[in-house]
Amino acid sequence: MTMNNKKTLKAKKNRLKASQELALHYMKTLVEVARESFLILDSDLRVVSANITFYQNFQVSPEQTENVFLYELGNGQWNIPLLKSLLEEILPMKKVVKDYEVKHTFQQIGEKTILLNARQIDIDTAHMIVLAMEDITARKELEQRLAEYTTELEHKVEERTREIADKVKDLEFLNGTMVGRELKMIELKKEIRELKEFKNASLKS
Repeated sequence: MTMNNKKTLKAKKNRLKASQELALHYMKTLVEVARESFLILDSDLRVVSANITFYQNFQVSPEQTENVFLYELGNGQWNIPLLKSLLEEILPMKKVVKDYEVKHTFQQIGEKTILLNARQIDIDTAHMIVLAMEDITARKELEQRLAEYTTELEHKVEERTREIADKVKDLEFLNGTMVGRELKMIELKKEIRELKEFKNASLKS
């Protein structure tokens, strides 16, 4: 390889490195101001950076997180089958994944339901992954309570409807009985009146 070729190759590598560093700088700037937890991963799924929200929500430090293989974070608590499927199977094909729900029990913070959004960003020949995590545990619990309340309410309405239907049947039976008695009384009164009329007619004759 000639000296000029070596210089050209070195310059190309330097431009590539600068391009990657600039892209990473912009990504870090964007995720730092986000409300959700964010991780920036390299192509080997090692954590390049995380935002302060991630550290606060998952109760970890930058020293425990950066340059660590994702599935080894927190003593392997991120080695989640659904997460692996997202990053290793779905994302490489689609480049973008939205609203991927994962439920998992973490050592520090307990059971959480997390909504994952991921984007693969290609920078020249390399690529990085931006992984956003929204904790929807409280929302899911509220939805569950609302569903349970709705089911309970439906059961109560059904029970009350049956009770009312039974009372309506009783009232209809009672009403039918009373109407029957009233008709019987009318018939008896008619018979008595006819007997009286017959008796009076007989006496006159």
